[in-house]
Amino acid sequence: MIDISKKPNILVIGDLMIDHYLWGSCDRISPEAPVQVINVKKENATLGGAGNVINNLKALGSSVEVISVLGDDSVANELKSLLENIGVNSKSLVIEKNRKTSKKSRIMASNQQVIRYDSESAEDISIQSESKILEVLEKNIKKYDAIILSDYKKGVLTFKLTQDIIKIANQNGVKVLADPKGKDFSKYKGAYTLTPNKKEAIEATNIEIIDEKSLINALKILKKECDLDVSLITLSEQGIAIFDESLFTSPTVAREVFDVTGAGDTVIASITFALSCGLDIKKALYFANLAAGVVVGKLGSATVTLDEIYEYESSLNKSSSTSHIKTFEQIEKLSQKFHSQGKKVVFTNGCFDILHVGHVKYLQEAKSFGDVLILGLNADSSVRKLKGESRPINTQDDRAYILASLESVDYVVIFEEETPYELIKLIKPHTLVKGGDYEGKEVVGQDIANELKLVQFVDGKSTTNTIKRIQTNAKCDN
Repeated sequence: MIDISKKPNILVIGDLMIDHYLWGSCDRISPEAPVQVINVKKENATLGGAGNVINNLKALGSSVEVISVLGDDSVANELKSLLENIGVNSKSLVIEKNRKTSKKSRIMASNQQVIRYDSESAEDISIQSESKILEVLEKNIKKYDAIILSDYKKGVLTFKLTQDIIKIANQNGVKVLADPKGKDFSKYKGAYTLTPNKKEAIEATNIEIIDEKSLINALKILKKECDLDVSLITLSEQGIAIFDESLFTSPTVAREVFDVTGAGDTVIASITFALSCGLDIKKALYFANLAAGVVVGKLGSATVTLDEIYEYESSLNKSSSTSHIKTFEQIEKLSQKFHSQGKKVVFTNGCFDILHVGHVKYLQEAKSFGDVLILGLNADSSVRKLKGESRPINTQDDRAYILASLESVDYVVIFEEETPYELIKLIKPHTLVKGGDYEGKEVVGQDIANELKLVQFVDGKSTTNTIKRIQTNAKCDN
């Protein structure tokens, strides 16, 4: 799914803060006032705001740089230490006198938040701070694969600064993705995309999103008024919707939701990471939905690793082998869905009579060429025409079930014809895979697929050789 041979370098600009927690228990009410007395037993601090985006990017394996404005105070020093602890340099942080670095303290009793108190400055940063940020950005812009604007309305991303950042990025071909705040999104005009949730999009467009029509209208307005490459709205349990030339919705893949805290930060971090690794926007949305599916299954502002995403995706796909055996009609509908989701479809075919290691390695390599591997399986009648009346050894239902059980095979379709041409016409695969013995030969369906890949067989491994060995051993036994 993700190729991180080129480790992306992503810049985060926005409101940094510290999330501070005091954990304890409550056994009595204060004699001074009708309030709980919390006996604090543990205290910890984590990066919050734009820092949660940074945490998510680092967990995914990205290189991250950050630009923000902090106060000249002890909280700023604490925040810098938190950044250094996860390997993020704080050299580009601007210090502004008479400004308070944001710190949000929560008192927790028996895992229940009792009270929160904030210490921060939320007014716009100074013109001098804006100039320092732009100076750093212009000097280093060529280093970045993408920029995330993480806006928590704490004064860093002023209207002028935001517009200047987007202008510099666009001039240098660097995508800007913004997590917007407020009702007026005009300051993000010219970004690649924004990631508002449904409520934020309703407030920004004044369109009540109640059905597909109103969703499309809201997306169109955001795209036009904010001059976006891709218009996007997150829809909670309904997934993520985008509009570039038409509506596309990437469904959610969350199985169990414990806490949605920080899910928005995970979405923008994972979309940006996926785009920076070379995925197109539709595949990036699928990746982001997987990441969010993992995160909402955790408590608190959480992050997700690539390994967790792959494991989660694998667990979602676990089902009975029978459910992966499809009819022509079923595979046509599925293929249309895969194409609309931007997934790369791979097709191969064969008899696969007695499954052996050569088959397994061949199918593993075939799957590596795309996202979905569909296998056309010769029916018993088709095998007899190709191999003779003594074949197949195993029935088509047995062969289909075993093949559908393989991790590399997503779907199996049995066809009666001598060739799978009609099946290939329905699937319209991006990649057609055949054995190395087809070198220099015409391959059925080559005119339909975008590309042909030939895979070399494992020497000495074939169904015919297996049958010969069985027959030889049977004669020896007699």
